[in-house]
Amino acid sequence: MKLELHHINVCSKDVPHLSDFYRKILNLGGVDDDDHVQDTTKGYYAGVEFVTDGKIEFHLATTDLGVSYRTKQPVNPLERGHIAFRTDDIEAFKKHLIDNGIPFADYGVWAMAGWYQVFFQDPEGTIIEVHQINYK
Repeated sequence: MKLELHHINVCSKDVPHLSDFYRKILNLGGVDDDDHVQDTTKGYYAGVEFVTDGKIEFHLATTDLGVSYRTKQPVNPLERGHIAFRTDDIEAFKKHLIDNGIPFADYGVWAMAGWYQVFFQDPEGTIIEVHQINYK
């Protein structure tokens, strides 16, 4: 099971303003490809912009305090943001969490088309996402 840092999610009440900052001040470019298609039918309807330095992405998302209620999940990844890793085997990673006694929210494929996502917290409460792309 491979893991690699994929993106940092930053939440804001004003995504266009935040995007403008990241683009102008940090000189980040936009991401526009078939892997970054937002699915607004499963509980998260607000806007997201994707920017990158060419290696690591930043997902600039609208803060949503109610997403965990609508999705009936115990972790809200869109309250304060999160750090995300990509894996090549989400099922093995879920087993790894279970084997280590780490509770997690199994969102499945929901906010990003084809991305299977789980969320959990580190000992200090930082939310961590692990996802597998092109999940069938």
